[in-house]
Amino acid sequence: MTLPIQPPLKPQLALSRKELPSGDEYVYEVKLDGFRCLAFVDGEEIFLQSRNGKPLGRYFPELALPAGRYVLDGEIVVRDGDGREDFDALGQRIHPAASRIERLAAETPAVYVAFDLLARDDSSLLALPFAERRVALEKLLAGKQFKGAPVELMQTAQTAEGAQRWLQSAEGAIAKDRCAPYRPGERKGMAKVKRVRTIDAVLVGWRPGKEPGSVGALILGLYADDGELRVVGHCSGLSAAEKRRLPGFLADYESGERGSADPSRWSAGKDLQWIGLRPELVVEIDFDHVSAGRIRHGAKLRRWREDKNARECTFDQLYS
Repeated sequence: MTLPIQPPLKPQLALSRKELPSGDEYVYEVKLDGFRCLAFVDGEEIFLQSRNGKPLGRYFPELALPAGRYVLDGEIVVRDGDGREDFDALGQRIHPAASRIERLAAETPAVYVAFDLLARDDSSLLALPFAERRVALEKLLAGKQFKGAPVELMQTAQTAEGAQRWLQSAEGAIAKDRCAPYRPGERKGMAKVKRVRTIDAVLVGWRPGKEPGSVGALILGLYADDGELRVVGHCSGLSAAEKRRLPGFLADYESGERGSADPSRWSAGKDLQWIGLRPELVVEIDFDHVSAGRIRHGAKLRRWREDKNARECTFDQLYS
């Protein structure tokens, strides 16, 4: 490639915040649930690079970006029938078999959502303010060569108030400093706020902690429409005192079932011990992400719900 910016290039990252910064100096974007991807296009040659510098192109043959000379920063996403990002379907695309990749490219096609333009022709745009790079990106994607291409322009909001809807319905929101240059590998000029959701869940078991006589994690379940209690994740991040208190407290609720983790049931493949509980205790938990009916990241315990019946903890809470 003869581009002014060459792979591998570390993407600029966002600093996590509890609240979105506000002010005229910021523009806001929806936080997508996909794979971060830098796209290097030199003539007909395309190189898709992951956040960690790995090539992604072979997994997404349908992402045939229009010919030209440019470098984009964006996100690869797969959407379900309702238009929501489907991270589980996206993850299935990373597979060694070419035949499977070809089939999934047709069944669950991906799109590239561009939110920054880092180079155009012989010019690097890294030193330009984000506002100028955004204008250049809009102009590029408005070209006739992009008509019908699997490339979308990232939607934006001009105020923090306008971005609040993404904290309720999407994965969160990102604030970008309009005047900031692109800083590869740095957490500057960008802030992200993840959507935090709260649900009530049934305790179906617990895992021993590293310290003898302590709890390492609480195993959470929800009732599906068919009445089955399904494991949806775990709750960790307990205080040291709580970890030591819980084994004695939970002893009265043990079901007698215990063993090493079943990948389909308790731990997604990790070899961890578990101790089963009768489905009687309910907790209110915070979490920020769901994939394939499971809480992807560890949830945080908010409070115990002695006032709630376990049967009221239903699966539909994950998507409300």
